[in-house]
Amino acid sequence: MDGSLSGLSDISTPGRVAGPDEGVSVQELALAARNHGLPLEALRYDVTPPGLHYVLVHYDIPDTAADGWRLRVGGRVLRALDLGLDELRSRPSATRRVTLECAGNGRARLSPRPVSQPWLVEAVGTADWTGVPLAALLAEAGVAEDAVEAVFTGADHGVERGVEQDYRRSLPLTTAADPARDVLVAYAMNGAPLPPQHGSPLRLVVPGWYGMAHVKWLRDITLTDTPYTGFQQAVAYRVRQEPGEPGEPVTLIAPRALMVPPGFPDFMSRTRVVRPGPVPLTGRAWSGHGPVIRVEVSEDGGAAWTEAELVRDPAHPWAWSAWRTTWTATPGLRHLTVRATDAEGHVQPVVEPWNRGGFANNLVQRVEVLCTPEAAPDAPPGAPASRPPD
Repeated sequence: MDGSLSGLSDISTPGRVAGPDEGVSVQELALAARNHGLPLEALRYDVTPPGLHYVLVHYDIPDTAADGWRLRVGGRVLRALDLGLDELRSRPSATRRVTLECAGNGRARLSPRPVSQPWLVEAVGTADWTGVPLAALLAEAGVAEDAVEAVFTGADHGVERGVEQDYRRSLPLTTAADPARDVLVAYAMNGAPLPPQHGSPLRLVVPGWYGMAHVKWLRDITLTDTPYTGFQQAVAYRVRQEPGEPGEPVTLIAPRALMVPPGFPDFMSRTRVVRPGPVPLTGRAWSGHGPVIRVEVSEDGGAAWTEAELVRDPAHPWAWSAWRTTWTATPGLRHLTVRATDAEGHVQPVVEPWNRGGFANNLVQRVEVLCTPEAAPDAPPGAPASRPPD
């Protein structure tokens, strides 16, 4: 540092899009190193192991010891609550299988590219979350007649676009207090205590909503009689075409289907290699607007589509569904594409839905596959096994 910095706005610049020839910056690479997506081969799991589930941390993973942790419920309530973890665990619990997806998933594929966490398509995961239904907690506290929103505060603290803040988001009470929405104050993931990166010891889980709503390291719930206008609600997570417009809020997850890349990959390009003949294709599909009712696959980049078999599990309405089909591969370079349609009629687009933040971009996935009849040559006797460079 040269000593010329004088305030938060000097280190925390406004959101922007990359220039025409601008590559991914060191700052974006640092974000990509801190956060990680789901390896697409892990789509094979109905429930994602915690270490493979996508992670996005806005600021730092806070030092949150479970001993002494309190959750406060206040504001426009009739009886304020101040609960420790043992008190929460003693209440009736629920477990819900929920697919989470980052609102910025797909951002790095946009042109021009919004400068932020450079997600491709892997910012997703599905877990079994256990906790206390939020609707039950709010009913216990008693909702005042004039309450309209619930504001959730996490323990993570930082600076964004010059604003020092705790991470804080709100939900309308029509969502937060509705038992049918299955919103949880969760303390367990896949049957074990929450890992630090996933919000230990408490987090919010909001089925059907993008990940920004699932506030981690939850410490406070405040009911308000006016809509919350904090940074993460009114400035961030808005779909805008121009910098000055208010934009539309990011809420429910748009439909998406992903494919387990077939065959085996080239180390650098990730181009897949398969042999001629029948090739099984599998993957997952989900939407926050309702169940996915159709998944289609194309071998020519989207010129023609074939419907896949969809395997839905009615026991888990908030989780992704499996799909499968068989593709007959012929020699040459192919561009496999997959798209989903949900019960509300939303269809994944084949042309990118651009916006300045890169939010809710559910452009179809395309997987480059080389079909070749040539088998890999055997290594000569005594030759060391090949391995990728470190």
